[in-house]
Amino acid sequence: MKVLVVVVNYRTPKLVVDSLGSLQHEVEQIGDMHVVVTDNDSGDGSVEIIRSAIEANGWDWCTLIPLTSNGGYGAGNNAGIQPYLDAEEPPDYVMLLNPDACVHRGAISKLLTFMESRPDVGIAGTRVEGADGKQAHSAFRFPSAASELVEGFKLGLLTKLLRDRQLLYELGDEVMQVDWVTGAAMMIRKEVLTDVGLFDGEYFLYFDEVDLCFRASRAGWPAYYVPNSVVTHLQAQATGITDDRKDKRRYPSYWFDSRRRFFVRNRGKGQAMLADLAFLLGYTTFRARSVIQRKHNEEPPHFWRDFVRNSTFVKGFDV
Repeated sequence: MKVLVVVVNYRTPKLVVDSLGSLQHEVEQIGDMHVVVTDNDSGDGSVEIIRSAIEANGWDWCTLIPLTSNGGYGAGNNAGIQPYLDAEEPPDYVMLLNPDACVHRGAISKLLTFMESRPDVGIAGTRVEGADGKQAHSAFRFPSAASELVEGFKLGLLTKLLRDRQLLYELGDEVMQVDWVTGAAMMIRKEVLTDVGLFDGEYFLYFDEVDLCFRASRAGWPAYYVPNSVVTHLQAQATGITDDRKDKRRYPSYWFDSRRRFFVRNRGKGQAMLADLAFLLGYTTFRARSVIQRKHNEEPPHFWRDFVRNSTFVKGFDV
């Protein structure tokens, strides 16, 4: 098998069916490609809906794996990847695709062409567009104390001063090396998974792909942004947390747990505390500035309080 595509579903069966439909032309173009959908114990009829669509459309290139528990995004991907990685002839590449993402024609084959031409590259990500066709952020720098300071302050001058430390790259139309790419649409070389392992199943959701890219980078497998491969991503349709079209939702505890786990495990306890301190310093200043300037608060509800409660200063380093 050349490419294994893995889609993890949790109560978004109609989006999964649309996503599978967008893969038909990629299967025809690549040929040696298989798709596996893992269902994280949705319990809402998702399995029946997806299975019926597979049968009705004759998608014999797709396998559905119903899971008996919801272990989160990483665990769902691992359940789809591991059986094929253990096979006599494992896939050369694993493509992760969110259930609310649809590939444009040639998206996967273009990533494949790039990866085949660059054996030194471990992970490749696509250009991601929203439903309106506007480009969304899909490649980032690794989180650090400096990036947390920038994220907290939300001040243009500081963003310019620490341009090389902020999370967001200025993405253009050229291929470029980046720290990590969104798990909504990423291709991973088989050797990366055999070298550094699969997803850390202790992340329920968020920061899991950051962690994987970080481990890959340390092992000498860089990530690249490949803009001629395009995916439309209906952002946050599965979680609703970062959907800019709706009122901001309160961040769940697992977001903070995942963030804390990433910093403690990959940056160390000292850097984890420094990152928390940097963000709190910046964010407290930002909120005070907003009150003085009488600006509308568009932040998630109770975010400052939730951040403090879930910081290393309160929760410690038990991750």
